Amino acid sequence: MLDLPERYNVGALLDANLAAGRADNVAIVCGEERFTYGELFGRVCAMGRALRALGVRREERVLLVLDDTPAFPVAFWGSIRIGAVPVPINPLLRVDDYRFFADDTYARVVVAEPAYLERLSQALEGLSDPPQVIATGDAPAAAHELGELLSAHRGELDLVDTHRDDVALMLYSGGSTGRPKGIVHLHHDIPYTCEAYARRIVRLTEADVVFARALFHAYGLGAGVTFPAWAGATVVLRPGRPTPQGVLETIQRQRPSLVFLVPTLYNAILNDPETPHYDLSSVRLCISAAEPLAPEVWRRWKEAFGLEILDGIGSTELLHIFCSNTPDALRPGSSGMPVPGYELRLLDEAGRGVAAGQVGDLFVRGDSAAAGYWHQHAKSLRTMQGEWVHTGDRYRRDDDGFYWYEGRSDDMIKVRGEWVSPIEIENALCEYPAVHEAAVVGVPVDGVTTIKATVVLKADYSPSPLLVRELQDWCKGRLQRYQFPHAIDFVDELPKTATGKIQRFKLRESAA
Repeated sequence: MLDLPERYNVGALLDANLAAGRADNVAIVCGEERFTYGELFGRVCAMGRALRALGVRREERVLLVLDDTPAFPVAFWGSIRIGAVPVPINPLLRVDDYRFFADDTYARVVVAEPAYLERLSQALEGLSDPPQVIATGDAPAAAHELGELLSAHRGELDLVDTHRDDVALMLYSGGSTGRPKGIVHLHHDIPYTCEAYARRIVRLTEADVVFARALFHAYGLGAGVTFPAWAGATVVLRPGRPTPQGVLETIQRQRPSLVFLVPTLYNAILNDPETPHYDLSSVRLCISAAEPLAPEVWRRWKEAFGLEILDGIGSTELLHIFCSNTPDALRPGSSGMPVPGYELRLLDEAGRGVAAGQVGDLFVRGDSAAAGYWHQHAKSLRTMQGEWVHTGDRYRRDDDGFYWYEGRSDDMIKVRGEWVSPIEIENALCEYPAVHEAAVVGVPVDGVTTIKATVVLKADYSPSPLLVRELQDWCKGRLQRYQFPHAIDFVDELPKTATGKIQRFKLRESAA
């Protein structure tokens, strides 16, 4: 599907837009700011020259502690241009997390927003060889200021002559199961995802305007940074906490044609009373990933806006979505079919293929697969098994070839000798009128595994013993008799990663 020369630097995606005559096309919109591809190219070259002046060399890491602002693609592509390795991280983490990332990556430079500098300074204190800090705004005396660096290092900069199999970037897993893992990707991985998903599934062109969130995450990085550069499209960025009204205002004002959000945000928008007042008529496709999209959310979105959401599954290990619904083949509640360029198989515990309708561990093969985990050789061997990546997800495939998520391998619950999918129970609970969100885990009670649901109610409902019984009966009437929550807790919010994944391990820990 993809034939790249042996000597290849993925930063060439940006250069191709100038060669195609798109220098005056808008590349980035962020509030009142507009940057053309020509202006972005100039900033990226200056960034690369500035990093070199600070002593950054080929394959050294550049940590990005950035919000969804134009500084992100500038720092990302500027690092790649000189053969350095950008490492985007979630900026909303704690001091000890920052310290872990700086120590684990041996970062030579950190590019950070002013809002995160205090925590970053605490994290770097005491390191034997701390990285230099570039601040995107007002900088303390110990840091460099990005705008000043870009002004001082203007001028074109050739791409470093890298191999297509050189390290291009590192991403850290979302941490839904504990401490994040550094995941190494090569230069050829990025165009592979562009050709597979951006071209074949959403049919992205330079005429599109993309709205994406959380650029530090593999899903957001593809949607908001690499896909637009590959197609010459425009990306709309909105920094800050993604409130429903803020997202809707951005869509109404900037009029994107493609919207990439997570299920949590789609659900929050639907539950906001102001939602019906917004105009989403510019949107041609909505995309969802990072967590399964409940069928009830899909139906309500379709009713509210007349738009279908293409749900899919991807992973940081594969860099983007590898199985997806499409405009031509869509089943609400499913993850769709394999994206062209990827092969999927389901295996039982003995490594044998399972029949349609049976549940198995999901393995994926495709040329965007990560080279391995940084500093975690044993985990690399367990996950990257030859050409196949063991995702850790449990799936079943129906007779028509659609894949249905059953949960993480370590989230499956065995009750009375039967395997129970938490996703099925969660989807059933979310169809009940009072339920906003739900998460299901297995917990031991007197040596026996039981099913526990943690539920967030909608604003007009209150917890009660009667509601517990109603929810249990609701599940019994829609699922197998043993597929119902034996216990139900009501909370104000579920523990989640920054990208919306439910952290079920925290629910299990709290029940222990």
